[in-house]
Amino acid sequence: MSVSDPVLADRIAAYLKATQGRETKVVGLQRIHGGASRETYRVKLEEGGAARGFILRRDQTSALIETERSVEFAAYRAFHGTKVPVPEPLALEQDESWLERPFFIMEEIENAAPASVLQGEPYGSNAAKVGAQFFGTLGEIAKADPKALGLDWDAPAPDVCWKRELARWETVIDEDEREPQPIARAAIRWMKRNPPPPAAKVGVVHGDYRTGNFLFNSDGDVRAILDWEMAHLGDPLEDLGWALDPLWAHHNPERPGGMCSKAEAIGHWEKASGLKVDPVALVWWEMFASLKGLGIWISAAAEVQDGKNTDPVNAFSGWYCLAYHNQIIANRLAEGVR
Repeated sequence: MSVSDPVLADRIAAYLKATQGRETKVVGLQRIHGGASRETYRVKLEEGGAARGFILRRDQTSALIETERSVEFAAYRAFHGTKVPVPEPLALEQDESWLERPFFIMEEIENAAPASVLQGEPYGSNAAKVGAQFFGTLGEIAKADPKALGLDWDAPAPDVCWKRELARWETVIDEDEREPQPIARAAIRWMKRNPPPPAAKVGVVHGDYRTGNFLFNSDGDVRAILDWEMAHLGDPLEDLGWALDPLWAHHNPERPGGMCSKAEAIGHWEKASGLKVDPVALVWWEMFASLKGLGIWISAAAEVQDGKNTDPVNAFSGWYCLAYHNQIIANRLAEGVR
């Protein structure tokens, strides 16, 4: 691996020397593209002839999604060592003087990779195995006790979860739309007129649990759940609705996440979480998932249009993903939402 940014590499080495007292040389630095709220780098070090590596997550100069890095770091710290596989969090640095912006570092998970939403069959013959782990792990997150994990985040009342999240993403659309979004507005009206039942439990919500945000190996073992930057407390069905969204189905809506059937996915989730899925509530959260998607893609389009963050991923999201979720919502509304 080469060093893509020598200046940043030197700053990382200086930080490690100052905070850990080690003479370290950065021999590899590679940007991993695709993050909406953090820049992600794979870092390789050489210390006394020995090599080691880690992942560095640094705030963007202009983030697509405004999130708090300490929340993401706390989520990794809370779940590390539990049934939810996550990389070990190593250090959180809020001082901007080291790398120009705040950052944190965590363990690198080797010999594992994420799947791309553009792949048709990313898991091959291991699809069912990956699906059982993927949706089962999501159930473990829903089952977790936030207080026991040391997560003292703001907890909404069970009947307020949906209101808070819908208000959040309606505000995002209000602020970032550069042209009228009639389908998003129709979805918001429907969701306000048809609120879901109160949450059966207020628990940890990952916020972006989907294809591309976990690592698996060639044997079909899920090695790590990543990208906790939107984690919060709320209705666990929010995560399930997002994971089931057709956008992540690898072009086969009958197999959420490209893994298993919807009934099987829900079964894995229920078994692990100890909760039962209310079909009426899930319909609402599935609609919300597509609306949240619109909010993210509208923001992506605005970043590109305003010249703040012209990463090709944002351009693709503001084109393909925005159109995709508009079509999903339009179809659901036309069919009376089911």
